[in-house]
Amino acid sequence: MLRGIILATMSGGKILTRMYFPGELEPGRSCTLPPPQAHHALQVLRLKRGGSVVLFNGDGAEYAAVVTEASRDHFALDVTGRETMDREAPFPVTLAQAVSSGERMDYTIQKAVELGVAAIQPLEARRSVVRLSGDRARKRLAHWQAVATAACEQCGRNRVPRVLPLMQLDEFLAGCAARFEGERRVLLSPRSARGLRDLERPARAIVMLAGPEGGLSPEEERAAVQAGFVPIRLGPRVLRTETAAVAALAAMQALWGDF
Repeated sequence: MLRGIILATMSGGKILTRMYFPGELEPGRSCTLPPPQAHHALQVLRLKRGGSVVLFNGDGAEYAAVVTEASRDHFALDVTGRETMDREAPFPVTLAQAVSSGERMDYTIQKAVELGVAAIQPLEARRSVVRLSGDRARKRLAHWQAVATAACEQCGRNRVPRVLPLMQLDEFLAGCAARFEGERRVLLSPRSARGLRDLERPARAIVMLAGPEGGLSPEEERAAVQAGFVPIRLGPRVLRTETAAVAALAAMQALWGDF
């Protein structure tokens, strides 16, 4: 479900409402909010006719807009301007994250998006507590995508990372050579003696693999290494599944990125 609207501080210190719009945007044209966003705009944020907002649809730009109608049945805006605003990380990271339970996965996705991750690949590993299939898997995927979208609204990103369909870990590893040819592959492992500082700055993109509660099994780690992943650890302490990838992304941004 789309949350729709988050408050963000814009240039000049002015506070504007910022929201994702799942459709084409063009200056001089109007758009109508889908029902979930319209309800949030009207009932929660109390937006009224004449109010100014910032829209984005994932194409890398921000669109200035003005509310022209704010009713229960119809919430419309006129798009008045477009500005390209790049807030993406200097190197794309695909986070291959073994699914964790409850709000842990939500937290990882939210913070990973805030830290600039380009895509998220949910995985089912041997020690995964959560098992998803069929309709339940589709609903969770839609929920995670909404979490990623809301994180973009909050942090100012204008490109929404895609949350990819759930895969089995062994299937993911089997396709890595073709899917991520030439990309740096990193495995988060407390068993490794090597840290991020021991790696050279990546020339291209990064694929980072993180395990579930209980971590990856030794067999899974060996399979990951055979698939080209370099094990690294984040210091001498073992981090929880919901924080390991977040800490690694922050460290990467500090070493090689825009921090």
